[in-house]
Amino acid sequence: MLTIRLRRQGAKKSPFYRVVVIDSRSARDGRALEVVGHYDPTVQPEALTVKIDRIEHWVAQGAQMSDTVRTLIARNPAAAAGGEEAAESAAAAPAAPAVPGGARGAWARWWRGRSSMI
Repeated sequence: MLTIRLRRQGAKKSPFYRVVVIDSRSARDGRALEVVGHYDPTVQPEALTVKIDRIEHWVAQGAQMSDTVRTLIARNPAAAAGGEEAAESAAAAPAAPAVPGGARGAWARWWRGRSSMI
């Protein structure tokens, strides 16, 4: 039986998942038949991109979605668009303002203000 589920990628304590179509008897990170999307829980808001047409194709072929994938798609219906629509919305989103001084500037501000924390 085929399953649409998450396959873990990324480094230790920095998870990144691919949404894959895989045989249900395969290992968690086993070889997939097709990668139909990806999910990054470390960014805010959580980034989910899936090819909904390919998921519909595999479900029509008899694949079952895992509870996690079903929940993610239900929580993020806009992400289910995938492809060009998701790329357009990402391009239209304003970029996060840069922190003056970068990481060193943020650290220096914290260092100067630490006495107020005590």
